[in-house]
Amino acid sequence: MIRACDFKKGSVVQIGDDPHIVETIVVQTPSARGASTLYKVRFRNVQTKKKVDQTFKGTDVLKEADFSKRPIQYLYRDAAGCTFMDAEDFTQFTLSDDDVENELPYLTDGLEGLFALVSGERILGIELPPTVELLVTETDPAMKGASATSRNKPAKTQTGLVVQVPDYLSSGERILVSTQTGLFESRA
Repeated sequence: MIRACDFKKGSVVQIGDDPHIVETIVVQTPSARGASTLYKVRFRNVQTKKKVDQTFKGTDVLKEADFSKRPIQYLYRDAAGCTFMDAEDFTQFTLSDDDVENELPYLTDGLEGLFALVSGERILGIELPPTVELLVTETDPAMKGASATSRNKPAKTQTGLVVQVPDYLSSGERILVSTQTGLFESRA
């Protein structure tokens, strides 16, 4: 059993008879005394790919789905989808772009530290590392002396993900981006 306050992106829980993967979590903390924190969670049904939105209190519990984690490496993307390699037995498998649509902006060729969520012989989804290193391909130049306060600007990465970065960064630099929040962490 897993409590709603312990949900993480990529957690797999049982809703009804089907396993569901946690895609997004929004935490709402009420301002009134005595009110409980609410967790608005978007799940994706593993079998039908339908999205389900539900709201929980932090103490609500759901049953964890039976699955195991296997270390994998992302190899490449082509017309068929994204190809991964199992790090233990070196078998390759391909997931469609729809299966990894939320993880796609963080995948770079050769990325390691990923895990496949496997139930029986079926791959339920993938789990990303906490941060990934991305190359900044496009951003506005820094304006010297424009302000003494810290400012952010949008930067486009090699995967197409747009992240707000500090004003001092320029194109060609490598940055660390959180896969949980999608926010800039630091220079790589």
